[in-house]
Amino acid sequence: MCAISLSLSLSLSLSLSLDLSKEEMIGSSLPVPSVQELVKDQIITVPSRYIRVGQDPPAISASATLPSIPTIDMQRLLQGDSMASELEKLHSACKDWGFFQLINHGVSFSLIEKTKSEVQDFFKLPPEEKMKFLRKPDDLQGYGQILVVSVEQKLDSADMLYLITLPTHLRNSTLFENFTPSCRETLEEYTSKLQKLAMAILEMMARALNMDAQEMKDLFEDGNQGIRFNYYPPCPQPERVIGLTPHSDVFAPTILLQVNEAQGLEIRKKGMWVSVKPLPNAFIVNIGDIMEVISNRAYQSLEHRATVNSVQERLSCATFYGPNPKTEFGPARSLTNLEKPPLFRRETVGNFFRDFFSKELKGKSHIETMKLTSGLASASKSS
Repeated sequence: MCAISLSLSLSLSLSLSLDLSKEEMIGSSLPVPSVQELVKDQIITVPSRYIRVGQDPPAISASATLPSIPTIDMQRLLQGDSMASELEKLHSACKDWGFFQLINHGVSFSLIEKTKSEVQDFFKLPPEEKMKFLRKPDDLQGYGQILVVSVEQKLDSADMLYLITLPTHLRNSTLFENFTPSCRETLEEYTSKLQKLAMAILEMMARALNMDAQEMKDLFEDGNQGIRFNYYPPCPQPERVIGLTPHSDVFAPTILLQVNEAQGLEIRKKGMWVSVKPLPNAFIVNIGDIMEVISNRAYQSLEHRATVNSVQERLSCATFYGPNPKTEFGPARSLTNLEKPPLFRRETVGNFFRDFFSKELKGKSHIETMKLTSGLASASKSS
């Protein structure tokens, strides 16, 4: 099936009726063609809607002028004799980078390999099978790009499958039923393990920040989790497109699994793009905008992007975690006082998500909407 037919089928999909409250309706996205199907036609030039003019130059190698993103050992964080030094490393990584690679994280090698296999198998499905997962016009879940809000918008050179896994009542049950039993079993086990891992990471961040542990737990224990399979096909003109538009993540944290050997993740550090080389069996952890707000900017999310190449496809699997959409969040009360007034206003997570998913990706622009003006910050300080 050609990309045009695939897009037409998506456009004609019936609306999905979900029993969600206003607070839980996060957003929608316009249908777009499948890039994977588009490149199967062995195109020589890229369609105009994918061409980006005036992009930043290619990333530098991390070893050229900057160190690689820090590596954190989860086992050392859990051991009494090494906890203090590893917590200091974690604090520095979150404060200076907003990214780190996590090793010895406790998720088994066999489960990681099964998850990688399921991601690869999904994108190997014939088009008619992938159409069973097509995202409906009024839902963010399913197969197809998200954050497409206008027909004039430039598109990313990627195909994605996005699923909400927690809370369970927000899941699109039809999508889950279309997976094979083995895939459903793997997804259930993987997302359960990563929920526990995310909570463990957040607990360690609270310790590193000297934040009230119960305050962090109350924010996240009934959290929102989503998983996204990413496919970036080879492109005949990779310098003219982008795999994923530069942005900072709205969630906290994002845990990324590199599925194959192709690199493409780049982070903006000191005004330059730095390529990330994933370590074997490691997760790449991104603290996200919500953690920047909670930490009152002690930790800062970092802008990042995904690039493509001309010879090899790239696959990854991102798991996002955040507070429940009905939860109100803002700078942690245990981290703010008269000397350290809040830098951000308070907002419900659902509204923060909804605003994010209603517009195009654009750097760190979304978190700027949470910032208090100097006048309000002064008023908060004096109150």
